Amino acid sequence: MSIDSLRRSARATVSGLPPGFWWLWLSTLVNRTGAFVLTFLSLYLTQELGYSAWFAGLVVALHGLGGVAGSPLGGTLTDRWGRRPTMVTMHLAGAACAAALAFVTSAWGIALVVLLMGVAMQGVRPSINATIADMVPESELRRAYALNYWALNLGFAIAALGGGAAIFLGYRTLFLVDAVATVLCALIVFLRLPETRPEARRDTAGEVVEEQRLSVLTVLRDAPFRTLVLLNLLVCLVFTAPWIGLPLSMADQGLSPASYGAVIAVNGVVIVGFQLLVNKVTDKRSPAMLLTVSSLLFAFGTGATALAGSPVVFAATVVVWTIGEMVHVPTNAAATAKLAPQHARGRYQGVMGMSWAVAGFVAPILAGWVVDGPGPDVLWVACAVIGSLAAIGYTTRLRTALADPMPEDEAQGQAQGEAQTEREGGEDGEHQPAAESQPQAVVVEKTDTPSGTVTA
Repeated sequence: MSIDSLRRSARATVSGLPPGFWWLWLSTLVNRTGAFVLTFLSLYLTQELGYSAWFAGLVVALHGLGGVAGSPLGGTLTDRWGRRPTMVTMHLAGAACAAALAFVTSAWGIALVVLLMGVAMQGVRPSINATIADMVPESELRRAYALNYWALNLGFAIAALGGGAAIFLGYRTLFLVDAVATVLCALIVFLRLPETRPEARRDTAGEVVEEQRLSVLTVLRDAPFRTLVLLNLLVCLVFTAPWIGLPLSMADQGLSPASYGAVIAVNGVVIVGFQLLVNKVTDKRSPAMLLTVSSLLFAFGTGATALAGSPVVFAATVVVWTIGEMVHVPTNAAATAKLAPQHARGRYQGVMGMSWAVAGFVAPILAGWVVDGPGPDVLWVACAVIGSLAAIGYTTRLRTALADPMPEDEAQGQAQGEAQTEREGGEDGEHQPAAESQPQAVVVEKTDTPSGTVTA
């Protein structure tokens, strides 16, 4: 492939999206570029403050636990209060927590601040995803989510490099820089991003239509979406396991922490370098097929870790499941937006975010327990099995629900063709009398669901 063709492909990948999306993209990049807290929190707690590794792991788990509460809270605020106010509030709350960590040193204080930071950081995501769904046409949603995910990982890569270079300034300085970057992100949203929450529907008389009040349980009564959430939870468990199990497996093979650092860095390098290319290859593909393929990549990549014995082979397994990550994350976000009714996009994204947060809390605990007990190989075999089960679920349970609707002109043409076939008979196409057949009534049954009205 020539340089010109690559340039054209990249231009096609980023073209055609509204200006508001790019302000949101910039805010994501700025926010993640200053994301130093989670990157260096465990080192700060153990090396700077002298806490144990067990306490550091507990604090990181508390961040995930905060996300379990923050995601549905952010989803509810997104739909009731608005996208932009929710984003600004959650960003400012996250900035306050990052700044507080530069001064709080007690165990209980640190635990509380990190828990609240988990609420804020996960609480902002439903509003971001809902805003993208509001402003971007459905046919371009997966591409938009992929570009935003690319910005997130690009910023994280910059933060990792910048944090390593600036570590001589001290952890507290890095945390304050994180707070400043998050405030700047909130300012970009406040000053440049328009509010995109859809206006309330009105009836023929102009009166506002009262929409159904949705809770987490109500949203989960939407059967296709509930299936999507549960399958995503399985994938998230597999995706989270390497971040705990991989360093332990490599240490079990006698490899140094430096080797693990180089291997796990492959994840960010592959995403930053190839997300746009993967975006181009997967464009316009079936969502159910993409989710199936990504689950199989997770299964194969993590399962093959049991056979690895050198840094090169470990890095190869990371490449495989990283490709699965690049396919899965934007496709899952677009599928969530597809199944969500317009007035409840925030809540649906919030419930989906809970699956990521639950996995972030549960997977580290389970992975550590399996490695300490049955051993690392059992962990990787279990990941392969879980990923394969998720792939089967996507291809058997969600293919119809996530299929693109038939275009109106195509549907009309198909209906006319069927009518013509009924009027014609015989292999030679002879006209058959239709006087004996009586018109049949068409029965339309409507059932209200959290996803809207289903017509059968």
